[in-house]
Amino acid sequence: MEKFQELGELAKKKIHLADHILTQTYPLIQDPKLLLVVVENIFLALTNAMGAILYYERLFKSIPPFQDNFSSKFNMFREKIVNRYNIPKEEVKLIQEIKDIILQHKKSPVEFIKKNQLVICSGDYNMRTISIDIMKNYLNQAKNFVQKSNEIVSKNEAIFNKKYT
Repeated sequence: MEKFQELGELAKKKIHLADHILTQTYPLIQDPKLLLVVVENIFLALTNAMGAILYYERLFKSIPPFQDNFSSKFNMFREKIVNRYNIPKEEVKLIQEIKDIILQHKKSPVEFIKKNQLVICSGDYNMRTISIDIMKNYLNQAKNFVQKSNEIVSKNEAIFNKKYT
């Protein structure tokens, strides 16, 4: 199995996990801290789907080599992939926004729960609120991106299936 295929499968698993937590686990437990787990799984799904496209393109030598870190992959994705496959700017913005939420959470000195929402405060008291409705919106956008990624990398799937049989 090629690296892009592995990343595509991992992206599907992470999006399924985020969906399960949001639709099954959260309604039972109703702990807004679970929304952070959803954000992390959405981020992993998005980055793996993005990585699948990049490694797919790299395999066909359509893009130059890139470092295996988020910044390098994200920049390559924006510069070389977005226009080639007509990926909406909203999906690129989603990846950046989810990354920002995770970074803000890691750096935040204070977080608290208010009205079934998780509020993350930065050092200068800028606040970001995470609610179930926001997560459902992010999840739907992420599902679309993962599906689109899988469509892109499965175009020449017959080549790789013959290679391994």
